[in-house]
Amino acid sequence: MSHIDDLPPLRDVIATHGLTAKKALGQNFLLDLNITMKIVRTAGDLTNCTVLEIGPGPGGLTRALLASGARHVVAIERDDRCLPALRDIAAHYPGRLTVISDDALAVDHKNVLVRAGNKKTVRIVANLPYNIATPLLTAWVGGSAWPPFWQSATLMFQREVAQRITAKRGEKAWGRLGVLTDWRCRSEIAFDLPPQAFTPPPKVTSSVVMLEPRREPLAVEVALLERVTQAAFGQRRKMLRQSLKSLGGEELLARVNIDPTMRAENLTTEQFVALAQQI
Repeated sequence: MSHIDDLPPLRDVIATHGLTAKKALGQNFLLDLNITMKIVRTAGDLTNCTVLEIGPGPGGLTRALLASGARHVVAIERDDRCLPALRDIAAHYPGRLTVISDDALAVDHKNVLVRAGNKKTVRIVANLPYNIATPLLTAWVGGSAWPPFWQSATLMFQREVAQRITAKRGEKAWGRLGVLTDWRCRSEIAFDLPPQAFTPPPKVTSSVVMLEPRREPLAVEVALLERVTQAAFGQRRKMLRQSLKSLGGEELLARVNIDPTMRAENLTTEQFVALAQQI
């Protein structure tokens, strides 16, 4: 695929605006239009959706979203150098792109969407900056309000993080992030991308993860679930009677019928929730 619109090639855009990727911002630009379109196809039909994008950079994925028919894209970009390139995209797709110049970790995403005039069907699609990917995910999944403001999320992570997000009981990657995500979402790795797909190439493989919120997850306070998983996986090689000693140890485990000689990696999400409910 040589082009998706009449805008200049992304490499020309980067050269024109001097957009060398900054390691401090976790930037790795995705320039291959075949890949950006594949991500958009993975996200599903966006024609009646508002899409929240974090870290659009020079706008490769942004252009793919708009060219594929997304009704509106709200993009949050911290790097002021990228704003002229994004303004060119907004001019090419009048009324369909809103760019917010801010730190994605410092803004209320739901309020940003409302201020942009979009609060109906929201999907998150983003090649997330690596250094803020996990905090963003935990904020979206661990919010106090549920169901969330978004109906699905199609997100790029480092492969190692993607495996932790989608891990299941007994797997090596099973841990706090997997429990939190599985509690409230169905998740799967859609496909992987080699380092060569990015500019500059990172040192790791990347993965696109699909998340869909569970409408009625088991009822428990997020903070309590985090306390239990932190204690259990913080000493994951120890038996639960020892790793959960500060929270009640064997007495706590007995209340929910869990063998105190088990380890954190052996528990299901439902068992972690049951423990949290007892605190």
